[in-house]
Formats: sequence, structure tokens, C-alpha cells
Amino acid sequence: MGRAFLVRIFAMIGMVITIPVAAQQSESHIRRWDHNSDGSLTRMEFPERFRDRFELFDTDKDGTVTQTELDAFAESQRKRAERIQASKNRVTSVRRQPTHADVAYGDHEKQKFDLWLATRKDDKPSPLVIYIHGGGFRGGDKSAGNQPIEQYLDQGISFASINYRLSDVGPYPIMMHDAARCLQTIRSRADQWNVNPDRIACYGGSAGAGISLWLAFHDDLAEPDSDDPIARQSTRIVAAGTIGGQSTYDMRTYRDWFGVPDLPPHPAIYAFFGIEDDAELETERVQKLMVDASPISHLSKDDPPVFMVYSRGNIPVDVDSSPGLWVHHALLGIKLKQVMDHIGVECRVTWNGNPSAHYEDVHAFMIHKLTNPNTDPIPKFPIP
Repeated sequence: MGRAFLVRIFAMIGMVITIPVAAQQSESHIRRWDHNSDGSLTRMEFPERFRDRFELFDTDKDGTVTQTELDAFAESQRKRAERIQASKNRVTSVRRQPTHADVAYGDHEKQKFDLWLATRKDDKPSPLVIYIHGGGFRGGDKSAGNQPIEQYLDQGISFASINYRLSDVGPYPIMMHDAARCLQTIRSRADQWNVNPDRIACYGGSAGAGISLWLAFHDDLAEPDSDDPIARQSTRIVAAGTIGGQSTYDMRTYRDWFGVPDLPPHPAIYAFFGIEDDAELETERVQKLMVDASPISHLSKDDPPVFMVYSRGNIPVDVDSSPGLWVHHALLGIKLKQVMDHIGVECRVTWNGNPSAHYEDVHAFMIHKLTNPNTDPIPKFPIP
């Protein structure tokens, strides 16, 4: 459960850390929403946008939520938040510094990456995982937040975290091309860093997830005849992992998948495609860009396996839904999985209420694919 969701939940029920105050405020909400005045809330009495989380509050599973259950939920989440923060503090305090920091792969200040090299007992070249940060193509950086770098290093996998130019510098495709150039730069120095150029994978959150998928599915951007030795390197990867990722950036597809013909564009769309208003979405130029930017447009049978994580359930979307909801919606993974299952490429999607039985999380998936290639059966199911 993400931190942002907890903030929304606490705001919804008026809870703060001080439990006596929370009790008073949750009681107030119960009175406001308790349409039949029985002192508890049914699922239908909950605000619609939070009904998919009703079971989290209904701890005794009797179909109703009482003030006591609301207060208990607030206390449990307060303690969980404290544990998470303590864990982040420990990670920050013990995290080793990059082996190579701020390595440039271009002339712009954003075209840099950090690299942590794994130490292997067998001295063999290490696989590499590349983390690509999110931020709507408008923000974020390579600081890697709470990414479990040590977990990868302990498995003999080197770790890189990259920056790329954002939409304030220019529109698509500079973000994707920067990630590709960074990957090529690392490959060009694989011997120097004892990295296995054939065992590289990418993962990221939100925008970084979309870039990872785009690299996974796009044809190789290598230019074999180039005078630039970096440009001659391959941009193909062996696996991709996504957290709240987008399989499409085409507003026509969003509207079709969610069944909302007048779904407003996400605010990040404008700078991403270099447009000023909605009317430009109807132009041939932008519609071609939307197709080309969408990872699913490039999918083919020879593409690598994918693991996708979404924090919320597969809940309905309407014209008034927050853009942050539908742009990180589980349906974006479900739709991609349908196509990948059909063509016989492994894709696993997990969301709230539908955990993956095969991998604990995206990091377990990445580690498995980098250290045990080609060991999983490829599911082949028809598109429903």
C-alpha cells in the first residue's frame, strides 16, 4: 500500500496520529455517511472511490465498518508508516556510495547515471539492472529513493540508476532515447566494468516504467554502421519490470479501454507531446506520436518477459476520476497481458487483491530473470 494512498485514506476519514482526535473525527464521518443511522457503515455507504478498499477496514468481515474498526485501521497504518520510515532510514544510513557517480552519457546535465558494481566471487561479468525513475516525465531523479540496491548487489547483480531529459527540455522521444543511449553507453564499457552486456534488464515506476516497457518492446536502436562506437551498441534488454506503469500513451486507447469517450488528458500529456491544448490531440502528427510512444505498439513475439505491479484494484473509471488513478491503473497491465499471453510472451500482472503467486515482487522477478534465464514456461492463452 503506497504512502500516497495512506494520506488519502487518513484525509478521507479525518484521522491524525493522535488517536483520541481520530476517534472523534471518525465518529463524525460515521454519522455523516451512516444513511440508515445504525452506527456502522456498509460498503454502499462508503464513498464510491474508496469502496474497493472496504475489506481493509472491515476487519471482522461482518459486512459493516464501525468507529472502532476505523480507529484500529488508523492506528495500524500509523505503526506501519513508522516501520516503513524506519526501514527507509536504515537503508539510507547503510547504503554504499556508487562505485561510479554522475557518469555522463551526453552533454546535458540530466544525461548522467550512477553505477554500483557487484563483487562476484567467481569474477565473472555481472548482470545489470537499470532503475529508471518516475515523475510524469516532468520530475524525479536518479537518487533511487528506497530502491533495494543491496538486494541486487548481494545476488551478484550490478545496479545503475539513471537521469534523463524531462519534458521541460523537449517532448517525446527524448526521454526514451536518453534511456537507450545510457544503456548503450554502459554496454560500450562492459569490459571495463566487468558487466555482462547480454544480461541487462530495466525497471521503474510510472514514467520510468513506461520507458522500461518501451525499451523492452522497441526494435533495436543500434546503428551498426555508425562511426560512433556507442551508437553501435544494442538497446535490447532481457526483462522489464514496472510499478504503476503505462502500456500506452495514446489518449484514444485510454478512452477506449476505460469506456470513457470524453476522458480528459492527464496534465503531463501536453508537455510530453509538445502540445498546448486538446485540439492538437486530433492532429495527424500527434496521433502518430501517441502510437509511437506507446510500448504496446511495438510489442512482438521476440520481446522479453514483463512483471507489472499496481497498488490499487481494477476499479471503475469515469470522466471525473483523478488522472493519477487511471494513468496508474491495473487495467493498463491487464490489457497488455492479454496481448502478451496471446503471442506467447511471459507477462505477469499483480494488483491489490490479485497478488502474484510466482514472484514475491518486481525485484524477485528481476533477479530471477537476470540470474536464471529461460527457466519459466511461457503462458499461452487466447485473448478473452
